[in-house]
Amino acid sequence: MIYIVAFLGIFHVNWLSYWPELWRGGLMTVEFTAASFAGSVVVGLVLALMRESHVLPIRGLARLYTEIFKNLPLLTEIFIVYFGLASLGIKFDVFEAGSISLIVFYAAYLSEIFRAGLEGVASGQREAAYALGLTDSAVYSRVVLPQAIRLALPGTTTMLVDMLKSTSLLITIAGSELMTVGQLIASQTFRAMEVYFVIGAIYFAMCFPLSQFSIRIERRLAAGTPIAPSRRRIRSEAYSIQLASGGVQ
Repeated sequence: MIYIVAFLGIFHVNWLSYWPELWRGGLMTVEFTAASFAGSVVVGLVLALMRESHVLPIRGLARLYTEIFKNLPLLTEIFIVYFGLASLGIKFDVFEAGSISLIVFYAAYLSEIFRAGLEGVASGQREAAYALGLTDSAVYSRVVLPQAIRLALPGTTTMLVDMLKSTSLLITIAGSELMTVGQLIASQTFRAMEVYFVIGAIYFAMCFPLSQFSIRIERRLAAGTPIAPSRRRIRSEAYSIQLASGGVQ
């Protein structure tokens, strides 16, 4: 009943006059998500490789980072980066602070996902790759990483959708993203229920196709269909190594 009332109430707001603000807020949300996801993937992969290191201090440092930032609320990290560091003379603008906060937070989770993917590759395939004379870099780039990506993809895409929704927390530092725009519209129209109903619908419209696309990619990989034709050579090399290690019956 509440949703029906909210749906009927949206017609009391002149949305055409607020369309430019909503459009800019949506674009800013996408920009935050894209920049933060790219950064968190890079940092998360580095952390995952550090966790695989045979050097104890490197492995311990990566684990310490993961445990600290994985167990801190994202909102706390946003405040530390934007307000806390500013009190020490280290100032970031809103976009930089928001992106850094999301990168630091989600890199910890992605590192665990990537590490699970790396450890999910059978050790016999690595041994077979070394037996064939491949270098360390070739083993990881041609054998381990392609299979680890397949294993880590479901969790990674879930984190992407979650990150897009988490950009709404940047309202606390006036990030100019979608939720901040919604708050401004609600304060001007005094139609909070209707405005946030529409904002929620926009978030759903952004997240749902992304979730469905992720599911489609996962199904293609599960069916053995490569994402791109250029991956066929890598997959054939990995298959040859599986044969050499006895991993394929």
